[in-house]
Amino acid sequence: MLKHSVIATALAAALNAPLHAVAADDQTLAQIRAEIRQMKESYEARIEALEQRLQASEAKAALPQTAAAPPSATRSGNGFNPDIALILGGTYARLSQDPGNYRIQGFVPGGNEIGPGKRSFNLGESELTLSANVDPRFSGKLTFSLSPENQVSVEEAFFDSIGLVNGVNLKGGRFLSSVGYLNGQHAHTWDFVDAPLVYQAMFGDQYKPDGLQLKWLAPTERFFEVGMEAGNGAAFPGNDRNKNGVGSASLFGHVGDDLGESSSWRAGLAYLRTGAANRSYSDLDHTASEVSNSFDGKSRLWIVDGVYKWAPSGNATHTNFKLQGEYFWRKEDGTLVYDSLAQSLGSASLPFSSAQSGWYMQGVYQFLPAWRFGLRYDRLNSGAPKFGFEGSALGTIDFQRLSPYQPTRSSMIFDYSPSEFSRFRLQLAQDKSRPEVTDKQIFLQYIMSLGAHGAHSF
Repeated sequence: MLKHSVIATALAAALNAPLHAVAADDQTLAQIRAEIRQMKESYEARIEALEQRLQASEAKAALPQTAAAPPSATRSGNGFNPDIALILGGTYARLSQDPGNYRIQGFVPGGNEIGPGKRSFNLGESELTLSANVDPRFSGKLTFSLSPENQVSVEEAFFDSIGLVNGVNLKGGRFLSSVGYLNGQHAHTWDFVDAPLVYQAMFGDQYKPDGLQLKWLAPTERFFEVGMEAGNGAAFPGNDRNKNGVGSASLFGHVGDDLGESSSWRAGLAYLRTGAANRSYSDLDHTASEVSNSFDGKSRLWIVDGVYKWAPSGNATHTNFKLQGEYFWRKEDGTLVYDSLAQSLGSASLPFSSAQSGWYMQGVYQFLPAWRFGLRYDRLNSGAPKFGFEGSALGTIDFQRLSPYQPTRSSMIFDYSPSEFSRFRLQLAQDKSRPEVTDKQIFLQYIMSLGAHGAHSF
């Protein structure tokens, strides 16, 4: 059939050629017939050659493999060929206050995992990611975090299912949790240099459990997904409790849709339950002596998040606007151990509970293809912690870092992206995380993306 089709096409092309039929003579007609015959013979020969090659390949594939070839013969080149992505980042920081004294007043961990970083030039956290399909059912991803202190840690390492059944997806290993909007995004995709205060205070930056995630995407016109996660509970606000079974659990749901051809939105709700055993932090007592206190108990966290995006005519004009915000509310109950190392007045255990909250709101406007401007406002409420001082010589003055306060911060950014693989950013901020001072901050940041890099989330 293929042979006849080609010949018919050739005949039609030749017969439809612009001929002066009225003036044609026998010599012209003979020449045309000769050209048609030549084309038929040429195409027939080429088709027969292709058919012979196809038959030979099919016969070779059908032959049994009688002997195993050595590895060098069965594989040519690199048998494992993952996508490789490298993120390079760095900052210059000018801080009006000593970053060594930074803390978020009223919140544990009291500055041990958070802060603006060091002054002057600093190598940022770089990321090296390897990813590939394992087989038709699973893919894998490994991300190394390279710190400025020359330390290597595992940011993420997980397997991910590929279309299990009816919109169900399974992920296992270490991963960025889907609770909250910003938490599931790597730092180099953030619109600001640092994480919001509420993330720093309640997650120690980001929540990355070791465990399993099960997620279901509903087959509806409107985007709707629900999921659950089970982990070992070692990630803050929990810690390693050396226990069997599930140490942390979370539930989350997201819904979203388009608003016409230029706008879209997404909203989310999440719940996280975890616990801590001897989760330590440093504090000052009434003698101004530094003591090491610890918390044992349960931590429960609720998160509400939302994002709205506007891009006229699907971003055909290269201008867009994004508005996002999140609200956190955390309840902790348990026992607070004062001076757990017994270096001051001697250790003592007290009943303890706290209810804390925080939120941020930010907007980023891309006014030219490569230029963006953004504002962000952070606010926390430490609440008034409840101590069981009955029968104890201790008082609230012995827990100075837990004294009630409402930290705030205002930030502004300008950034320039010559391409989708590079970005330069200026960030100005006034940080009032502690009551006695205002830290005026100036950051210059660069982010460079090398190699294959997947699409970012909504």
